Amino acid sequence: MTTPHELTKAEFAELDLTADSVSETAHLQKNFGRREILFFTICTLVGVDTIGSLAANGAQAFTWNIIIALTFFIPSGMLFAELGTAFPQEGGPYLWARLAFGRFPAAINNVLYWVTNPVWFGGTLAIVAATTVDTFFGSGNGLPTVVFFVFTLAFVWIGVLAAVLSFKVGKWIPIAGAFARFTLLGFFTISVAAYAFIHGLHGVHANEFGISKAGLIGLAGLIMFNYVGFELPSAAGDEMKDPQKDVPFSIARSAISAILLYSLPVIGILVVLPASQVSGLGGFLDAMRAVFTIYGGSIAGDGTVTLTGLGTLLAAVAAILFILCLLSSGVAWIMGSDRALAVSGYDGAAPRSLGVISAKYGTPVRVNLITGLLSTVVLIAAHEISGGNAAKYFNVVLNLAISTTLISYLAVFPALWRLRVTHSDHPRPYRAPAARFISVLLSGWIIFATVQLLMPGLGDGWFGPGYAPDGWAASERLKYLLVEGVPLASFILVGVLFYFAGAKTRRHRLTA
Repeated sequence: MTTPHELTKAEFAELDLTADSVSETAHLQKNFGRREILFFTICTLVGVDTIGSLAANGAQAFTWNIIIALTFFIPSGMLFAELGTAFPQEGGPYLWARLAFGRFPAAINNVLYWVTNPVWFGGTLAIVAATTVDTFFGSGNGLPTVVFFVFTLAFVWIGVLAAVLSFKVGKWIPIAGAFARFTLLGFFTISVAAYAFIHGLHGVHANEFGISKAGLIGLAGLIMFNYVGFELPSAAGDEMKDPQKDVPFSIARSAISAILLYSLPVIGILVVLPASQVSGLGGFLDAMRAVFTIYGGSIAGDGTVTLTGLGTLLAAVAAILFILCLLSSGVAWIMGSDRALAVSGYDGAAPRSLGVISAKYGTPVRVNLITGLLSTVVLIAAHEISGGNAAKYFNVVLNLAISTTLISYLAVFPALWRLRVTHSDHPRPYRAPAARFISVLLSGWIIFATVQLLMPGLGDGWFGPGYAPDGWAASERLKYLLVEGVPLASFILVGVLFYFAGAKTRRHRLTA
């Protein structure tokens, strides 16, 4: 892998680089090896914040998880294995969209790709982390306002600091997060087996694993949100030591890990708790508390869990691991998406001031700080607007994050097919089979899921029973559409403005 200032004249012309790309990429540091890419990818794929939401949809969530893994997750892995090895330069998803469709659509797409993460980090991950603290270390009735903000703001800015530091230092949070996932979800699964042996099965039965149209509509977006992220390490392409070999290696192994790490805990929750008792925000946490009573504690007739002795200790350790999983998810996505936005800054698809790589740290510090500030604003505003109604606020922000994320792939998935046509002679160490079919299949999934996220149940009773998110009445469907659609439209407008702001940078192309 070569950096831009080492590229040949033909490669300069093919990649259509700006002069500023040379000065900025010269500050990047190659600290991204095979181990780091693998653990980084696991953290981007396995988000423990959505496990409860999956389980809340009942046993068919497990079935749809497997179906979507086969028809979406694995094909997307093959797509990104080709793009990540054929075009391994810094910026990954932004670069592929730009090479395929030009800077204007890539600029809009990249804003959507980036902005998801501060919204998700401040509006979802921080809330789940605070709920975890309250569930395992507090009263269970909500943290006092001051404690809530002290904890969540510390959570956000620790993540931002990890992204600011050189990858040589910051990488340890994703590495620790990957190990935390294996430890937490593995131990939980073993404990569920022990719980079932002692107390029997109380949640699901075999006949409940069938699929339905309603299940597809309700679950597609959530499962796909869990199964995107293969491409994120490629946002740091110029920081990889050997992307042609390491990207396919990490994709294959992280894919297997992700399918297991989602499927087994969902089954575990449903074995312990009936779906009617599982909430999107606290489902996994409630299941952990119930399961750990086998080590010390009891469950009252009304479902109240009391932990004692070793059960209390193990639950506390599990809670800490869970919070580390949440933090590492946010850090991994911030590291990748912030780099993609910085690349568009020095490539002429965003303000030049955003495209600055720190000479000291080799990271996009300015974008990192903006991410932290936006996460903070989302956290404070959403908490105040919702009046502290964490469940209702959690679902709205999560759906906004999911829809924004999925839409950003509408310029990435078709890029495989498009680049096969426009860059047919470009070397491809790995070639995905049936490129046209994969691009169409994945884009179709994205369009379907996005429509259902913005208008839940459309085609089968828009916002009707079973489709309206928790806390929302059927009469509020237009309000919900505005709550989701107005921010989305605003993000698209920002992308348009970013493109025009990059005009001066675009005029300075490399002519080597």
